[in-house]
Amino acid sequence: VTTMVAELHRRRDAICQGLNEIPGFRCALPGGAFYAFANVEGTGMDSKELADYLLYEAGVSCLDGRCFGEYGKGYIRFSYANSMANLMEAVARIKKFSPKWAYAVAK
Repeated sequence: VTTMVAELHRRRDAICQGLNEIPGFRCALPGGAFYAFANVEGTGMDSKELADYLLYEAGVSCLDGRCFGEYGKGYIRFSYANSMANLMEAVARIKKFSPKWAYAVAK
């Protein structure tokens, strides 16, 4: 169990750091789950629109925060119960597509 918890902490730290490097994303370290709940209001996109865009354009699965109630608006949730390689690939794909909203916000 100790090894598994340490690995999940390593994945948590890596995905949160990666998400925080993406323009418009802010992600605090979660305390007890294996999900990162990133604030994406800085992208200028609706969280559902962004979650759909990431799925269909970048091939990254995430959920609109509103799936968890009205206070989830402006957030998207990522599971980090996956391999480190897959998590870093997801972050890389999101970064690749981030100019879509980074440009729009800069205008």
